[in-house]
Amino acid sequence: MVELILRATEYSKREAILSNGNVYSYADLLHRSAQIASKLLNGATDLEGNRIAFIVDPSFEYVATQWGIWRAGGVAVPLCTKHPLASLEYVIDDTQAQALIYSKNYASFIEPLLTKTKGIDQATIQNSQGVFPEIDLQSNAMILYTSGTTGKPKGVVTTHQNIQAQIIMLVDAWGWSSEDKILNVLPLHHVHGIINVVSCALWSGASCRFQPKFDEAEIFSVFQSGSINLFMAVPTIYYKLINYWKAQPQQAQEKISNALNQFRLMVSGSAALPISTLEEWRTISGQTLLERYGMTEMGMAISNPYKGERVPGSIGFPLKGMQVRLVNEEGALVESGAPGEIQVQGPNVFKEYWEKPEATKDAFVKGWFKTGDIAIQSEGRYRILGRNSVDIIKSGGHKISALEIEEIIRKNPIIKDCGVVGIPDQEWGEIVVAGLVLDQGIKSLPETFEPWLKELLPNFQWPRRYLLLDDLPRNVMGKVTKKELQKQFQSI
Repeated sequence: MVELILRATEYSKREAILSNGNVYSYADLLHRSAQIASKLLNGATDLEGNRIAFIVDPSFEYVATQWGIWRAGGVAVPLCTKHPLASLEYVIDDTQAQALIYSKNYASFIEPLLTKTKGIDQATIQNSQGVFPEIDLQSNAMILYTSGTTGKPKGVVTTHQNIQAQIIMLVDAWGWSSEDKILNVLPLHHVHGIINVVSCALWSGASCRFQPKFDEAEIFSVFQSGSINLFMAVPTIYYKLINYWKAQPQQAQEKISNALNQFRLMVSGSAALPISTLEEWRTISGQTLLERYGMTEMGMAISNPYKGERVPGSIGFPLKGMQVRLVNEEGALVESGAPGEIQVQGPNVFKEYWEKPEATKDAFVKGWFKTGDIAIQSEGRYRILGRNSVDIIKSGGHKISALEIEEIIRKNPIIKDCGVVGIPDQEWGEIVVAGLVLDQGIKSLPETFEPWLKELLPNFQWPRRYLLLDDLPRNVMGKVTKKELQKQFQSI
């Protein structure tokens, strides 16, 4: 049994999860995950690394499903509940998933996928048999998909040892204890929600409460109940909460602020936190948001201190057990204060990109993982300057591949060419925008274009603005100059 699940036996009577109005103990979680493991094994002794996809809302059942897959010796492949069917089909095909576990909310939606893999209705999983395989920490545990500059999502493979290292780093750095209670409002196909919130809480014997949908009034109501002392979110969520607070009468504002002031820790991540948002939240809550830096490929690597000064605009210092360096384009170390690409080593760094040996090889140099993020360092403290590629857009906590969106847009017969970029936005960090070159004779976008595109892309990838162009800006080699395209949008 992996350490995360083994530790649950020590906390069996404690409250583990609040979900859909119900309270579940660690014993409940162990029992339900055993039922799911038994169903998956179906008389076999070990899944031996077979991939099991699942589409379940953030909840007690989500965690039990993930643990059940692990206990049976499988590799968990969580699917994004907001992705279009085509995106899920890609993941099913790419991982050659042996089975797809689904909750009733998604039964009709995923039905077309059941021609490719065995479907398991979560509600039918009832019985449990006791013997499960021993799990090697070096074995594959999870595959999460992240968009890269190739345009095709890549499956990031982490082992049980990688995940355990990620958890231990954060439990130590952020002072987790069994008395902690955290509210999760994040999707659970990202490291942020899976590791930073849920897994750290359950490793520590703490309690995790799931919010069924994002609603500012409900979130503040939970905060005011006094039942939560930790919160982690993306900058966009803090932005929305700030605006809600501003719209309340003074007495309500004071009650909210008094409740927020009692929290032990609040963290912001998955995208750059605007300093204005940090300062407004500090004014409202008395909390200085802790900024940190991580990726799907490594969990977290750098963090502002839990105890100590948190500098706005800074991501802080390397976590215990991490090696971090900055290098220039020639691969040489840069001096303090000079920009360089962040490269990392540590036990938390992923194993490989699923069945993409060349992409895996290209991601490392002499054992160092190349993050693609540019930063400067002074007195050990790091500050992010941006990506070394304009083809990755960070919006609302999501990393979005511009090339992937371009591939979809170009499938429309009226599109001659297109360029997708991100431009700064106070609420989202960046928003997706698209420069379009229409086929000859077409002067404007038909009303059918956006509905067509929205059928093929998840909502966070939808372009928010369009610019119709005679041609895309290009350099002398014919390559699209995306920085110039960004300028065109910003000059409108």
